[in-house]
Amino acid sequence: MRLRILAVGTRMPAWVVDACQDYARRLPRELRLDWVELPLGQRSRGADAERAVAAESAAMLARIAPDNLVVALDQRGRSWTTADLAGQLADWQMQGRDVALLIGGPDGLGSACRARAQLCWSLSALTLPHPLVRVLLVEQIYRAWTINQGHPYHR
Repeated sequence: MRLRILAVGTRMPAWVVDACQDYARRLPRELRLDWVELPLGQRSRGADAERAVAAESAAMLARIAPDNLVVALDQRGRSWTTADLAGQLADWQMQGRDVALLIGGPDGLGSACRARAQLCWSLSALTLPHPLVRVLLVEQIYRAWTINQGHPYHR
């Protein structure tokens, strides 16, 4: 099974890249984590943010395979506990489908991405900086995997 994280935004700070790579390296080969970074839509003063979000959404949707299970990370989504995520991860692995996790840009995900998603997940009721969302997401995936494996990481 492959987890593909499609995230709007490029050139993350080194601490983000290092942390994400560290957690991704800890995952087993059968639970591969791939990153797809997409450029921000064109934004300027007085420009329509909806147009930028639509461009980001179109680029994101073009990178999702038709048979992928799609999970939109969105503040309007359902909040999961770590145990909920561990259960989701186990279900995804049993299904054997690749999963695409979508992280929008500064103005969020477009409606087309949310419509394509089978699940909508809110990491927090707080507004989080996008670099931190990446680290938090990968750490929680690793934590969920350790729970499913009976590993002592989650204590």
